Amino acid sequence: MHGEERGDAMKGGAKGSGRRSGSRPDGRPEAKPPELAAILEALLERKARDPLLLDLRGLSDAADWFVIASGDSDTHARAIAERVLERARAAGARPVGIEGKGPASWILLDFVSIVVHVFLPRVRDFYRLEELWGDAPTTRIADPSPAGS
Repeated sequence: MHGEERGDAMKGGAKGSGRRSGSRPDGRPEAKPPELAAILEALLERKARDPLLLDLRGLSDAADWFVIASGDSDTHARAIAERVLERARAAGARPVGIEGKGPASWILLDFVSIVVHVFLPRVRDFYRLEELWGDAPTTRIADPSPAGS
């Protein structure tokens, strides 16, 4: 895919090219915010399906990072979102908005620079945010533990 880098977001993450809004004046990318690591770990802890990190710095003024994941059911999606909230709060981040926790087909957690989307698979397939933001460097979130356990 164009503009896409696959790898382990927990270890390195996506890299872009050129001057980005998330860059220092010398052009080197800023470090990822600490709450982002906590959010990514929460996805893995709750066994989120196909989690992705999209680096929107320089592409959007709305957020620097989109985190996209799926849950197998309403209950699974809510559990993922709740764990993300717990871990983000423990890292010092507070959401400015939470949408969709009732029906849980699409839960959005807005931390201003980070927006987390937790979908049911059919809803994720319908909206295809990964394709909408196809120019964003994208990283698959992989479990760093041996054999994913």
